[in-house]
Amino acid sequence: MSDPTRIRVFSVDDHPLLREGISALINNQPDMLVVGEASTGKEAIQGFREHQPDVALMDVRLPDMTGIEVVIAIRNDFPEARFIMLTTSEGDVEIQRALEAGARGYMLKSMPPKDLVEAIRQVHAGKKRIPPEIAAHLAEYYSDETLTTREIEVLKQISGGNRNRDIAENLFISEETVKVHIKHIMQKLGANDRTQAIAIALRRGIIHL
Repeated sequence: MSDPTRIRVFSVDDHPLLREGISALINNQPDMLVVGEASTGKEAIQGFREHQPDVALMDVRLPDMTGIEVVIAIRNDFPEARFIMLTTSEGDVEIQRALEAGARGYMLKSMPPKDLVEAIRQVHAGKKRIPPEIAAHLAEYYSDETLTTREIEVLKQISGGNRNRDIAENLFISEETVKVHIKHIMQKLGANDRTQAIAIALRRGIIHL
């Protein structure tokens, strides 16, 4: 199956239908070949080691770990590994994390197939590929203050329907401290209340339900 003239692609997604569609698309290209597939993070790490592809397509959400965690794990062993993240969301925090982890491209699953094929060629050539609409979305929040780890923990507790007293008990902090964290969360996200804070955080990929 190995052909030195073709870009060797590894595809990671937990939806079989999507994987099949991507494989058909790539194998139809004269300059590409799918060398392996995976449906979980663990399979992805093993499969990458086995096939050592030129470019890997990585779903951001996998059943056992995030695609970003998989990228970090693989790049520890293969620093030159080239990844394109595939996702259904435009969450700017998620995009930033992926790029910081070393991903070279970030594509929405709703994009035309020809865009994905072109992105694979660009990333293989050593370039980065972030569609203009995603880049614009990223720029919109670029100067925003990021939430601290503790603030994200508090936000997750809020999204679980917990009151301040419950959050204080669950995180072993005082109710006063919880209130201070919530105040900072609201300010940083530009939210008027808890519901809006959760909605903004979900849209931006800061938390996931």
